[in-house]
Amino acid sequence: MIITRTPLRISFAGGGTDLPSFYREYGGGAVTSAAIDRYVHVLVNEKFDQSIRIAYSKLEDVEKLADVQHGLVREAMRRTGVTDSLEVHTIADIPSEGTGLGSSSSLTVGLLNALYAYRGVLKDPAELADEACQIEIEDLHGTLGKQDQYIAAFGGLRHFEFRPDDTVRTTPIPLSTKEREAFSGHLSLFYTGLTRKAEGILQGQDARTGANRETLVAMRGLADRTRDAFLARNWEAVGTILDEGWQLKRSLSTGISNDQIDGFYARAKAAGAWGGKIAGAGGGGFLLVVHPAERHAQIATALSPMRRLPVRITPEGSRILFVGR
Repeated sequence: MIITRTPLRISFAGGGTDLPSFYREYGGGAVTSAAIDRYVHVLVNEKFDQSIRIAYSKLEDVEKLADVQHGLVREAMRRTGVTDSLEVHTIADIPSEGTGLGSSSSLTVGLLNALYAYRGVLKDPAELADEACQIEIEDLHGTLGKQDQYIAAFGGLRHFEFRPDDTVRTTPIPLSTKEREAFSGHLSLFYTGLTRKAEGILQGQDARTGANRETLVAMRGLADRTRDAFLARNWEAVGTILDEGWQLKRSLSTGISNDQIDGFYARAKAAGAWGGKIAGAGGGGFLLVVHPAERHAQIATALSPMRRLPVRITPEGSRILFVGR
């Protein structure tokens, strides 16, 4: 039996520039993001017979790999060469779809980590991230970027560069444990109760890459500025840059925001938030807010009845928690 734990993520700036339609054509993309202390757990265990059992929000019990309906599980098994006699369970701390916290990519990275470990093979974070991208983007033909897979694999607070030749440079942003905890005190997530399919929003954004070129170039620059604000330990600057990015992001495609989300954001700002954004592609899920630590109660009151979810940046990426029989 193998159990892996893989973090979810929040992205501060540059989202959208990690789409191949942008970084391949316009000089590369850049994203600053962080892994958080909310996780996807994957358990894999040998099955006595040759069948396959997959337990998630549904239960699949099939005789052969081709019959597995969960695309991420099927393709991860195929890629790792574990094709039968297997039981897979997945458990997420946060609802697994439509939250904007990168759960699908965390699941893919965690699956690969678990399945390779099941075979007695250890992969480094870059290999896990790259293979997860191949599964989601190439094998399953998804319209999505690369940032989620990389931050899930590496963990911590990082600046990523997505190069036109499809290589990725990852740079850790060094914070001490005390500094990481200090900044985490300025973070809140609020669940809007709105769910959406990121794929549809990203498809619309992808189709407008050329028209959005100047905006996306500006958003790429914000990723670099956010990195620099973290290096200066200027938490307020991180929040104000996030605010700039949200104003740019809202213009990329329809569906990213709506009157209800705009209202949530305005209430957070009026209660003292420095900045924020809808996590992920937009349209719903979690509202990320960066604020003075002493204002979290006032912001939570202003956004009631939405539930506040305090989060911490975690230094660890996908890891193997347990190996046993």
